[in-house]
Amino acid sequence: MKLHCEVEVVSRHLPALGLRNRGKGVRAVLSLCQQAPRTQPRPRVGGERGGQHPACLFISTLKDKLGTRYELKENIEQFFTKFVDEGKATVRLKEPPVDICLSKANSSSLKGFLSAVRLAHRGCDIEAPLLTLTPVKTSEFEKFKTKMVITSKKDYPLSKNFPYSLEHLQTSYCGLVRVDMRMLSLKNLRKLDLSHNHIKKLPATIGDLIHLQELNLNDNHLESFSVALCQSTLQKSLRSLDLSKNKIKALPVQFCQLQELTDLKLDDNELIQLPFKMGHLTNLRFLSAARNKLPFLPSEFKNLSLEYLDLFGNIFEQPKVLPVIKLQMPLTLLESSARTVLYNRIPYGSHIIPFHLCQDLDTAKTCVCGRFCLSCFIQGTTTMNLHSVAHTVVLVDNMGGTEAPVVSYFCSLACYVNSCDMLK
Repeated sequence: MKLHCEVEVVSRHLPALGLRNRGKGVRAVLSLCQQAPRTQPRPRVGGERGGQHPACLFISTLKDKLGTRYELKENIEQFFTKFVDEGKATVRLKEPPVDICLSKANSSSLKGFLSAVRLAHRGCDIEAPLLTLTPVKTSEFEKFKTKMVITSKKDYPLSKNFPYSLEHLQTSYCGLVRVDMRMLSLKNLRKLDLSHNHIKKLPATIGDLIHLQELNLNDNHLESFSVALCQSTLQKSLRSLDLSKNKIKALPVQFCQLQELTDLKLDDNELIQLPFKMGHLTNLRFLSAARNKLPFLPSEFKNLSLEYLDLFGNIFEQPKVLPVIKLQMPLTLLESSARTVLYNRIPYGSHIIPFHLCQDLDTAKTCVCGRFCLSCFIQGTTTMNLHSVAHTVVLVDNMGGTEAPVVSYFCSLACYVNSCDMLK
């Protein structure tokens, strides 16, 4: 029984000597092996498999293929498995006093291996056959691939799995119409490139790739980016997202919960609007949304601080002279309560209030004064020089313009009048 992972063997004597371990694992192959007899064969102990010899743990690395052997029977002090679903665990041995720290393992393989180690510790029967103590071949370490690039159908693996240790996977020009579910078991994946395929929909389980930092979906057939993905663990990990050359017309309000984004490409879609909470993407530095159908920019766009901005080829409209007035006095109970909830940052959710009310609160407009409005507001349009939010700006049109219309919302007539006075 074998397990491929990264291993760090930490001596518990080091702190007492004022020393520290280097804190980094190395690629290794762990094997459950049958101990060779030291003297005469002893009677078989009930539950031991593979003859009369107990199992031991054998750790081999590329530099040490002969490996190091650790006895297991009644020799394990403790298991640490809190992060086993992330491919991490630690086995604390009594003798020698070391902690064997495992990482970057396939979670299901790790669970099975640890179960077998527990049985060996108890001296019980192990269902999987035990190996003999032999040096590990160099070919075993070739399974530790961290990068795989596939750029044609003929090279796409159909009969075998992707190496579980992959951190960078590119499958372009492979004619994929959906995301291969085998990719979603690659828990160490940091960069996933699915560009130049025919993918129409993304599974929500992409959000389970907790280390994913770069996602390239350029040149596919996507029509949306789901709310589930926006509310997944991608909120904390995703840095770069390429959705260019798809068929997306709008992004959900929750898209702006991906607050770790630094690079966002939306070129050559069918976008008719950007999420109006764009200002929440405070880490965004590169934004490209050229050749879409944007008539204006959301008001919170003014809160961005970009290094590069490209909005060329959109159908920006001229600012309207007259505002759209949707004021109602007195405020309805729904409007008044919604403003109170949002202004005071009172937590809400579908387990507290009806789902449609959560949607109303999620899509509330922000007034220039910082307050919120639901359906009672004044909507006006002004012009903004894009250099006020970006250091480098690609010209908006062939006339050399760098200005674009921005829609603004006002929660009251007083806010609108004050804003007009400031513009004057």
